[in-house]
Amino acid sequence: MTRTSGEPLSAVGARVRRIRVSAGDLALSGLLGEPEGAPPRAVVVALHGAGMSAEYFHGKAHQDVSLAALGTLLGFTVLALDRPGYGASAAGAPHGRTLDEQAAAVHAALAWFADRHPVGAGFFLLGHSYGGKVALTAAAQPAGADLLGVDVSGCGQEYAVPDDLLDDRRSEHWTKNWGALRCYPPSTFTLSKSLVSPVPKQERAEARRWPGQFAQVAAAVRTPVRFTFAEHESWWRHDETAVGDLRARFTSSPRVLVERQPDSGHNISLGWSARSYHLRALGFLEECLASDARRREHPLHP
Repeated sequence: MTRTSGEPLSAVGARVRRIRVSAGDLALSGLLGEPEGAPPRAVVVALHGAGMSAEYFHGKAHQDVSLAALGTLLGFTVLALDRPGYGASAAGAPHGRTLDEQAAAVHAALAWFADRHPVGAGFFLLGHSYGGKVALTAAAQPAGADLLGVDVSGCGQEYAVPDDLLDDRRSEHWTKNWGALRCYPPSTFTLSKSLVSPVPKQERAEARRWPGQFAQVAAAVRTPVRFTFAEHESWWRHDETAVGDLRARFTSSPRVLVERQPDSGHNISLGWSARSYHLRALGFLEECLASDARRREHPLHP
C-alpha cells in the first residue's frame, strides 16, 4: 500500500509525516515531526549519509531508534531532509550536487521552512556520515553563523580505509558500512531496504577530497560542534592523535566536543544505542540553547 504525503509513518508517541521543502532550484522531500500542543523549542535538521534517505532518522526496527519521534516528544521539531540528489530531487539533480551546493540548498530550505513554520530558537544541524560533511559545510558558510550548533556522527577528518574503497561501498564491505551485527535490532536489515538509495555520481567523486577540504571548512565554523564516533567505526580514524588534530582545526568555534558511543556501528542511529546517541545529541542542543540564551541576555559578556 502506498502512503499519501500527509499520512503518518509508524510514529511512536509522535506524528511524523512526509514533507516537501523548496530549496532554491530544487524541491527536497523529507520527514517532519512537530511537537503537539505547543510551539517547538528549536528545529533539529537531520541530514542522512551517502546511499541512505531521510528515513534513516525514523527507523522502524525498534521503537527506540527514531530520532524524529524522540525529538518531538522532547519539544523539538525534527526536519529530516532527503539531501540534493536523493528522494524528490533525484530527477532534478541526477548526479547530485557538490558539498557547497548542498549546503546552500540546506540554507535555502531552512529559510523557506522558517517562513511557514514556527522554529523556536532556531536551527540545529545533525548530520550523519556524508550528511555530516554537508552540515559542517553549511555551518562554515556565512549563513551558518545563525545556527545553534552542529552534531556529527560517522564522519571525521581522516579516512581509515584505502582510497579505492571510498567510491565502492558494495555488500562485500558490509562491516565497514555497518559494523558488528549485534549492534542492531534483528529486523534492521530487512527493513533497511526502504531507506537505502543509490549514491549520486558527484557524491562519490567528492568523497576522497574531504580530507583536503576539512581544515578550511572547520576553521570557518563559528558555532558549537560535537562529533560522535561509534565504537565499531571503520571508515574514519578516531584515535587520540586524529581526534586531537580534528579538534585543533576548529579555530573559530566556541566549543568542540568529541565523544565515543559504545556498542555501536557506523549507522549509529539505526542501532541499539540509537536512543542513547540521540539523547546525547539533544542534550548538546540543550547546552547550545542555554548558551544562546545567555548571549542574547548578555550580549557584551559571552
